[in-house]
Amino acid sequence: MFAYILRRLLLVIPTLFGIMVLNFFIVQTAPGGPVEQMISQIEGTAVGATERFSGSASGGELIQRPQSEAAGGAGSYRGARGLPKEIVERIERMYGFDKPIYERFWIMMKNYAVFDFGDSFFKNRKVVDLVIDKMPVSISLGLWTTLLVYLVSIPLGIRKAVRDGSRFDVSTSGMLIVLNAIPAFLFAILLVVLLAGGTYVKWFPLRGLVSDDWQTLGLMGKITDYLWHMVLPIGAMVIGGFAGLAFLTKNSFIEEIGKQYVLTARAKGLVESQVLYGHVFRNAMLIVIAGFPAAFISVLFTGSLLTEVIFSLDGLGLLGFEAAISRDYPIMFGTLYFFGLVSLIMGIIGDIIYTIVDPRIDFEARGA
Repeated sequence: MFAYILRRLLLVIPTLFGIMVLNFFIVQTAPGGPVEQMISQIEGTAVGATERFSGSASGGELIQRPQSEAAGGAGSYRGARGLPKEIVERIERMYGFDKPIYERFWIMMKNYAVFDFGDSFFKNRKVVDLVIDKMPVSISLGLWTTLLVYLVSIPLGIRKAVRDGSRFDVSTSGMLIVLNAIPAFLFAILLVVLLAGGTYVKWFPLRGLVSDDWQTLGLMGKITDYLWHMVLPIGAMVIGGFAGLAFLTKNSFIEEIGKQYVLTARAKGLVESQVLYGHVFRNAMLIVIAGFPAAFISVLFTGSLLTEVIFSLDGLGLLGFEAAISRDYPIMFGTLYFFGLVSLIMGIIGDIIYTIVDPRIDFEARGA
């Protein structure tokens, strides 16, 4: 197993490099980059961008130019007509676009190798600091959602497998199909309307991870306030996310129940609970339990964007969305590198969990 893990760890490097190469060259060559964003700000055509750029001293200097200077222009960027070439060159230097694309990529990867993700173009803060600030929200959503989804889906899936074809199985399958077809953000909107003062009652808070006076509360008050704020966003994500796992659990159990070793165990006189949880459970739950790391990463980094927007939760999903809209490359590529690395490591952890759940699995013997 050690040799297999070592090979997987060594494969992380070229895999991550390939991810970065592909995304870097696609994004960098796409229109609407940071240089064009700044040009739009100078020309007064960037929608909602004044506050974003107001903190940049360089940007402020660039905006202060006489109208008479707008004679030349640089036609290589959209919206740059009428701007002096010198101003466009200063913007390029400010964002590092005065260097060839391959040189920019090499410099970025050298910095990322030592986890130096640089500063945000438009937020005037280090990327690491921004990610750390947003992490509590995303971890709260990802961890609680994943745990609750598993706690609901596994018992439900087992019961559906045991009572396959019954009225309970048919009715719950219909319910799960409907729930699986409705996006989580629609459940979030419904919960806001029903329970957060939208139309009916206001039993739960609508905004933020904690209340404004959270710091003044005692320990139990802080815990209660935090959990109270988490009820609606996590509830929406759980309702919209447990159907697929419940079906997977059911199908895994049905497949195992029909195997010869189960018939043998029943023939020996074992009661159904011993057969189900002493023999079937470990084999049936292999794929379900081993998928926990990947499920958590999926919810943490990609599954909560609209939920964060609806409930005003300032997490990693919202940060990445804003960075993509504004072409804030340090945030985009820094978070891509970090989360890509974490995802690859989680894949290895998933394989290790496979061997823990079922020691009969030997990846080295399979030549993996």
